[in-house]
Amino acid sequence: MAELDDDREGIEPETLDEDAGDPAERPITFAFNGGPGSSSVWLHLGVLGPRRVELNDDGSAPRAPYRLVDNNWSLLDRTDLVFIDPVSTGYSRAVTGEKAGEYHGYKGDLESVAEVIRLWLSRNGRWRSPKYLAGESYGTTRAAGLAAHLQQRHGIYLDGLMLLSSVLDFSTVRFDPGNDLAPLLYVPSYAATAWYHRRLDDDLQQKPIAEFLQEVEAFTYDRYAPALLRGSSLAADEAGEVAGLLARYIGVSHEFVLRNNLRISIDRFCKELLRDRRRTVGRLDSRFLGIDRDAGGGSFEHDPSYSEIQAPYTALLNDYVRDELGFESDLPYEIIKDLYRNWKYSDFENRYVNTAEELRQAMATNPHLRVHVASGYFDLATPYFATEYTFDHLGLEPEQLGNVSKSYYEAGHMMYIEIESLKKVKAELSAWLSG
Repeated sequence: MAELDDDREGIEPETLDEDAGDPAERPITFAFNGGPGSSSVWLHLGVLGPRRVELNDDGSAPRAPYRLVDNNWSLLDRTDLVFIDPVSTGYSRAVTGEKAGEYHGYKGDLESVAEVIRLWLSRNGRWRSPKYLAGESYGTTRAAGLAAHLQQRHGIYLDGLMLLSSVLDFSTVRFDPGNDLAPLLYVPSYAATAWYHRRLDDDLQQKPIAEFLQEVEAFTYDRYAPALLRGSSLAADEAGEVAGLLARYIGVSHEFVLRNNLRISIDRFCKELLRDRRRTVGRLDSRFLGIDRDAGGGSFEHDPSYSEIQAPYTALLNDYVRDELGFESDLPYEIIKDLYRNWKYSDFENRYVNTAEELRQAMATNPHLRVHVASGYFDLATPYFATEYTFDHLGLEPEQLGNVSKSYYEAGHMMYIEIESLKKVKAELSAWLSG
């Protein structure tokens, strides 16, 4: 586990065998989560590391006491792992005399994480090793920016990026007036959620999810997108017909779609789908259900899918570092620090954050750079169709498209909490790392 601590020292890898041949032949993966403000605990104890939080097979949390178990699907047999907790997350803190706020933004965060990577490679003699990044959520935004920054600033050319629950173009997930991309690109994930909770007509419900989503995607591009493009010039009868089709696919009423002008925000969908049962669905993973005080409200009070996993991951990380790793600190290990509200995006003033172009530039500069994108069908934070849209508009030449691969999971944002998805992530990434 690697962390940026008070002395910027102690950066150590977790490896299978320090004497296993030439280190230059052994890949090294730098892993981080997102937020902004999240520690690397989720990738560390959820999917990549040698130990994992034991959950029920569907990803729900058991009753305490929680257990940490060997991770039979770790990537440690394929690559060394360095888990990075950016400044103010985990145990990482700014050094004395430095202002932590300088690192709480796109540019400062990028530069500090790049410096950790450079220092680690130098201090551990691993400059010749194949180098990978693994990022989740905002960690994919960071990874795309890092791919270009490491090349330009340090001459570090990466071999690949593992992007889990990707978001590079924030216009695809922001429900702002005048931005029709988000309501458009969320539709397949809404539909997947309705399918999971059995809110659809029988003819749709009986279809396998992949087949069903192909139909929804075709509707989204062929009927729904042109309707949104027309705005208020859309004829009333056409609006009614599109609203009926949309309602049929996402499991809500025709009237609800019309009241929302055909544009359904995530907050309203999560509240509406199971309103008759007085339940909400999760944002990170829409398989999970929540209960609010006000069943008639317009948005959910909390994300039940995060509430489900927060306690076991927090308890077991704190126990793990002290009991098994022997690291003692009175500092709180910041699982998630509330940094995203004031995160600075000075590089993207007056426009949506978008690091897709940085990724394209990195791939153009380095033709050996490969990317694997993993997405969960029930992820309402970074919906899979938004990711597809981003990569479809990346501007890659035909010969570059072979450097991008994708995998899909019947789970949510942290798809690996569901046991079959964890096994599949391992299989997909192992095959991908093998080239």
